[in-house]
Amino acid sequence: MYSGSSDGEGHDSSAPRKIPPVSSMLWVRNLRRYIGSGAGLGSESLMELETKRILLDMFKEKQQKSSEAGTIPSFYKKKPEEGSISHRVQRLAKYRFLKKQTDLLLNADDLDAMWLCLRENCVIDDATGAEKMNYEDFCHIASVCTEQIGPKCRRFFCPSNFMKFEKDELGRIAILPFYLYVMRTVSLTQARIDMSELDEDSDGFLQPHEMEFYIRGLIPNLAQLRDIPAAFVQMYCRIAAHKFFFFCDPHKRGKACIKKVLLSNCLQELMELHQESEEEVTDTEQAENWFSLTSAQRICDMFLALDKDMNGTLSKQELREYADGTLTDIFIERVFDEHVRRGKNGGGNSREMDFESFLDFVLALENKDTPEGLTYLFRCLDLHGRGFLTTADTHTLFRDVHQKWIEGGNYELCIEDVRDEIWDMVKPADPLRITLADLLACKQGGTVASMLIDKPNKTETNLIPPTTHHSFHSFDSCK
Repeated sequence: MYSGSSDGEGHDSSAPRKIPPVSSMLWVRNLRRYIGSGAGLGSESLMELETKRILLDMFKEKQQKSSEAGTIPSFYKKKPEEGSISHRVQRLAKYRFLKKQTDLLLNADDLDAMWLCLRENCVIDDATGAEKMNYEDFCHIASVCTEQIGPKCRRFFCPSNFMKFEKDELGRIAILPFYLYVMRTVSLTQARIDMSELDEDSDGFLQPHEMEFYIRGLIPNLAQLRDIPAAFVQMYCRIAAHKFFFFCDPHKRGKACIKKVLLSNCLQELMELHQESEEEVTDTEQAENWFSLTSAQRICDMFLALDKDMNGTLSKQELREYADGTLTDIFIERVFDEHVRRGKNGGGNSREMDFESFLDFVLALENKDTPEGLTYLFRCLDLHGRGFLTTADTHTLFRDVHQKWIEGGNYELCIEDVRDEIWDMVKPADPLRITLADLLACKQGGTVASMLIDKPNKTETNLIPPTTHHSFHSFDSCK
């Protein structure tokens, strides 16, 4: 047993033996000194020490910068330069993470196997004939699917998922809604992975060219776009991507949040093109879907028809021919004031609408009841940029509509009655002014906007645009 001190001097044997502290033992100090020099370590340990030193230096540098900055925290971190080690490590980490997430997804064969398991282990409702399962069946199917498909399907069979679906009096849920939920979850997850791969700076946002590239990659898998001409693909992607940015980038920052894109109705509308239509669909029905080939060609043909001088932009006079000239002159003026930028040379004559602005214009008019479309239109209706409409504003806006209505040989209208009808429809919080929030809250903002910007150019009442026609008929007493 060790009985000597660190300097080798002995002690009286009758005295109680004391074990010196570890730090005073010579062999401990020598070992620490030996390890600290790195001479007794392998390459991995040396790398760990070097990493620890680098991280410690970074921490000290960050502390120093924080102390120099006072109480204001750092809110900006410079992105790693292209080709740097940090950038390459970031890209590698992102690639491995996305690959791992892809491996956890169910593929088409897995989904088919799950549907087979659901059908083989469900019960038939005697009353409705629907295929259903109770919670015991749900747990049993989970076990069967895990055995046949693998553990990656188990997350869909958690109790909380079972509780999401409507149950009958026996506590059973239908298997079809559950299976559609699984398919939609897989589809959205795959879409997020694909978009994240295209997100070059990994900030969670897609720029226009990245969204266009994503849509281009979907085209071969969309049944209704199989016949798209190769020369039209680029223009189609440009038109399709613009709707995502109209609804997911309302502040025009030039980038759309991936999460917002996934939750938007635009992606669902685009995915509808997966379905193969067995019956003939008219051009009008196809045009209702912005992402259909018919709709994209309609937009291009419309722009080319309006562009009389073929300079690639639309003047005010050319835009007045939109929709057979049913839009009021004051509205066209306000569109150019609020949504069209001036040319580089300045001057009023140089302000013309390019194709991107035209797409915004069309999307707003075709989606007047949405918050995004109504926000676009309200900026045009707000003649003085005050954030609200007064009775004088509505009188000014409707005056052009009224004049064209009378010129068409139609019955007389009382502008004051139309104004009062608009106020009754909106029921603004402040009885003297209508705000954008009032229009959104009343759920009739699109109808009100149509009443103030559309001018009927037909003598027959039944040919008036639907929203305007409906509103005008409430004033038969003014004939």
